[in-house]
Amino acid sequence: MQIDVVSDTICPWCYIGKRRLERALAASGGPHVLIGWRPFQLNPDMPVEGMEREAYLTTKFGSRERAERVYAPIVEAGREEGIAFAFDRMKRTPNTLMSHRLIRIAGKMGRQNEAVDGLFHAYFEEGRDIGDLTVVSDVARDAGMNRDEVHAYLETDADLDRVRAEDAFARELGIQGVPCFIIERSVVLSGAQPPDVFQQAFATAAAQATPAPGAGAPSPTAS
Repeated sequence: MQIDVVSDTICPWCYIGKRRLERALAASGGPHVLIGWRPFQLNPDMPVEGMEREAYLTTKFGSRERAERVYAPIVEAGREEGIAFAFDRMKRTPNTLMSHRLIRIAGKMGRQNEAVDGLFHAYFEEGRDIGDLTVVSDVARDAGMNRDEVHAYLETDADLDRVRAEDAFARELGIQGVPCFIIERSVVLSGAQPPDVFQQAFATAAAQATPAPGAGAPSPTAS
C-alpha cells in the first residue's frame, strides 16, 4: 500500500496525524506500506532566516495569549498521542525549505520516517530551530544519516527547486491545508483523522484496487 503524506514540518496537526496513522497501521495488522512524505509550506513567504516567534504569533494570531488559546486543544490532542508539545520553548518560527530538503535526501537514504520524526521532535518538543543548518544536520545524524554528507548537501541549493515544485503541485491539486494523506493515489484524507477513519480509508483503497470477479486485469495508467 502506498501512502503519500503532504505535510509541513512546523504543522502540529501533521505530527499528531503521523502518530494516528501509525496507530491505524499497527491496528490493521501491519500491511506492507510505502510512505512518502511530500512538502508543503504553511508560510511560503517566510524569510529564509525565519522569524522571531513573538512577532510571528502577533502577526498570525494578534497576541501570544490568543495563540495559547488556539494551541490548547493541540496540546491536549498531542498528549493523547504521546507528544509533549512545548510551544513555550520555541524562540523562532523557521522557513521550512531546509527541513523539507532533509526529508527529500533522507528518502534516498532509506531514513525518511526517522528524519520526519526527528524534525517534529526537535521543533515541537525541544523548541529547536529547524531552519538552522546545524540543527537540521544534527537531526540527520540522529536519524541514522551521515551528518557531514547531509551538511554539505544542505549548504548547497540542491533539490531546492524540486521541493518548491512539489509544494506548488500540491496546491494545483487543490490541497490548501495539511496534513493530507493520499492512499493508493485514490483515497484522500484531510486532517489528523482518528485511527478508525484511516482504517476505513485503507479498506476503501484496497477495494478499489481489487478487480471484480471475472474482470480482466486493470489497464496500466501513466504515473
